[in-house]
Formats: sequence, structure tokens, C-alpha cells
Amino acid sequence: MAVPKKKTSKSKRNMRRSHHALKGINVVMDATTGEYKLPHHISLTDGFYNGRQVIIENEENNSEDAA
Repeated sequence: MAVPKKKTSKSKRNMRRSHHALKGINVVMDATTGEYKLPHHISLTDGFYNGRQVIIENEENNSEDAA
């Protein structure tokens, strides 16, 4: 069984762990609505992606729900 010959110093231990920190989420502002969203994702409020509408809501379904 491999056993370390000497104790690892706090400096060496912390240098090894320097890449273990959690990174923040990258959030961008949507150009059409001004709301924050994840990059490369569709805006959930209006269905726009990259300046064009991808998801089209049926107006028939919306009018039936309102009635």
C-alpha cells in the first residue's frame, strides 16, 4: 500500500484545491424583452431566440383559456 513519506503542507494542499471552487452561472440579458436568460436558450416569456421568434403560441388556445 502506498503511504506518503511526509505530510502534505497546507500550501501544497491548497494549491491542489485551487480549481475546486464553484463558478458563477453566466447570465445574459435578452435583447427583445430585457430579461435575464441563459445563453443559447430560448426566452421563455416570448419564445424568441437570436432575434427571431421560434415558439409561436396559438391564439385559439389562448382565447379558449380566457373564456
